[in-house]
Amino acid sequence: MDKKKKRKTPLKVWILRFVFLLGFLIMLYPLVSRFYYRIEANNQVEDFDEGKKELTSEDIKNRIRLARAYNDSLLNVVSEDPYNKERLESGRAEYARMLEIHEKIGHVEIPKIGEDLPVYAGTSEEVLQKGVGHLEGTSLPIGGNSTHTVLTAHTGLPEARLFTDLTKMEIGDKFYIHNIETTLAYQVDQIKVVLPSEFNDLLIVEGHDYATLLTCTPIMINTHRLLVRGHRIDYVPEIEEKDIKEHRANNIYKNLFYASLVLILIMLILILRLRKKKKLAEKKLKDLNSGPADENNINNNVNNESTRTKSIFDLDKNNLRARGKTDEEDK
Repeated sequence: MDKKKKRKTPLKVWILRFVFLLGFLIMLYPLVSRFYYRIEANNQVEDFDEGKKELTSEDIKNRIRLARAYNDSLLNVVSEDPYNKERLESGRAEYARMLEIHEKIGHVEIPKIGEDLPVYAGTSEEVLQKGVGHLEGTSLPIGGNSTHTVLTAHTGLPEARLFTDLTKMEIGDKFYIHNIETTLAYQVDQIKVVLPSEFNDLLIVEGHDYATLLTCTPIMINTHRLLVRGHRIDYVPEIEEKDIKEHRANNIYKNLFYASLVLILIMLILILRLRKKKKLAEKKLKDLNSGPADENNINNNVNNESTRTKSIFDLDKNNLRARGKTDEEDK
């Protein structure tokens, strides 16, 4: 019986270890995948910035001129939800070819939530799985009077945050759109939640230069659309870059804090496991040390009992002899 029990115990231990490891890996998956996506997004942003350095000033002027001609041709009509199934299944758009470098038409930087994401043309599911999409039918992200560009991305993906933290944006916050020519700065002046069929807030407003960040809300329910709109402001590198660096430092400290919590949790688990192993080892050692002593006690008790029995027997024997002797003398 004891041998069978000893054989079953390791199997139970391994099962518990496997379950613990599986749960731990599941808990780490979003963190690891998001960390990986952040690295990949940074690589895509760097790829765009390096690619535009290879363009000549004449090439950039021609591309921007074509993009402005496209914006001037818009009828100011947005007739479809960017998350409509047919749009999600459609192929990559051809309309923004003049702005593309390695399939990207720029990148959008949102210091408040610590995101700098590549922007692609269109809102197909392929695009929205890897970054931010530009909503067809809205102005291309080059700025200008009477333009309104709309950039959209997913919320709540386990492998990438994208626009998940867009709910943290407040009036007065800034975001930046980088294209092949320049960097456009926008300051948030309106935050709204609307139904998917409501497009009025995405239309061009005469005399204004707007950019709107759009995503689904609430997370995993997606019955409405969150719109974070900003109006164009002057981009002053000395001021804006300082603001970007401050937000970036804050986000780095925040990530380090969360990473420290994870490391502390792992260390606590390891310490508890080591303490448990130590207690078990001490208990086994104690049992081993107390084993011979218990055996000696048992042997001593047996010897004492034997001696006592023998003494009683000898006493009774002597009493019988004495009684017999007395009886003979009486006779």
